[in-house]
Amino acid sequence: MIRLAALGLCLWAGVAYPQSETALAAQAAAARLAAASVLLDQAGGSNDQIAALTEVVQAYEDGLGAMRDGLRRVAIRQTTIEAELAARSDEVAELLGVLLTMGRAPVPLLLLHPSGPLGTARSGMIVSEITPAVQVRVDELRADLTEVAELAQVQDGAARTLQAGLDGAQAARAALAQAVSDRTDLPRRFTEDAVATAILIASTETLDAFASGLADTVAGDTGAQPDATALRGSLPLPVQGQILRRFNEADAAGIIRPGLVIATRPGALVTAPVAVTVRYRGPLLDYGTVIILEPATDVLIVIAGMAQAFGDAGQVLPQGAPIGLMGGEMPQVDAILTESAQGVGPAGSETLYLEVRDGQGPVDPATWFAVE
Repeated sequence: MIRLAALGLCLWAGVAYPQSETALAAQAAAARLAAASVLLDQAGGSNDQIAALTEVVQAYEDGLGAMRDGLRRVAIRQTTIEAELAARSDEVAELLGVLLTMGRAPVPLLLLHPSGPLGTARSGMIVSEITPAVQVRVDELRADLTEVAELAQVQDGAARTLQAGLDGAQAARAALAQAVSDRTDLPRRFTEDAVATAILIASTETLDAFASGLADTVAGDTGAQPDATALRGSLPLPVQGQILRRFNEADAAGIIRPGLVIATRPGALVTAPVAVTVRYRGPLLDYGTVIILEPATDVLIVIAGMAQAFGDAGQVLPQGAPIGLMGGEMPQVDAILTESAQGVGPAGSETLYLEVRDGQGPVDPATWFAVE
């Protein structure tokens, strides 16, 4: 019926409709992925390759997120329009019948009335009043059909765009990890005593005890310590995601931790929220891979849950420097398309733990981070 209506509405063609906001949003997301691909090609020749690759990874994350959101909106909008058209099928059929009848009738017959000139004049007045209303209905239906066609076109090219984006993001992450491992130009505030660190790890059973003993793992002279005190309360979260649990909030098992649990996507990039000194990087207790950062004297930021962590103890990292990548399996294109077609947003399957210790104990991360 919708296809027949489209044929009938061609009789009234000639009005150009702008693309819908939903289709434009999806196309803009695809353009962001294309721009990220260009950045990846350019990153190899950058003077600061790590900063360039960090920007590329973030561009891919933003583009893929926007693309998935755009496809979800496309699916919802298309379902809504098709449901509306199905509910108005009788109206469409009636309108189509009128248009086709008018299209087959010779023009002179349309202008004559059996009762003579007076009847013809009256019928002409009636037609002149009805025609604008019919045209409005035609325009509305034609706009809906045009939008459905646009949305279908966006979905047709989505698989290719998503695959290119996922491949590019994976390549950018691999290049970034390699560039970070090869980096030798970072300033160093102190040298780590590896033996003292190993003894501390073996002899402590809590994060409190480990954090308290970190001062004993420093060997050599210390340099200038970054001081982010003036930025207290405004630091960005180190990863894109959604806060699942807040400070001292119990999980489903009743376990309480004095930090934030953030849901992230697989492979998400984790960055330094401000200039920091790396105090520790490696496995710790039951936290998995941990990196401990010092943004100010006696203030520690504990970040756990990454698959990879970057940086060595004693190094000073600038704000925005990559400090790790989340683990997890990257989603396949078919899974993303199915998820989007169902109107479901992407779920954060990985979790990052963020704790802030000011002095000798943990404090609410909201005192340092803009968590809202």
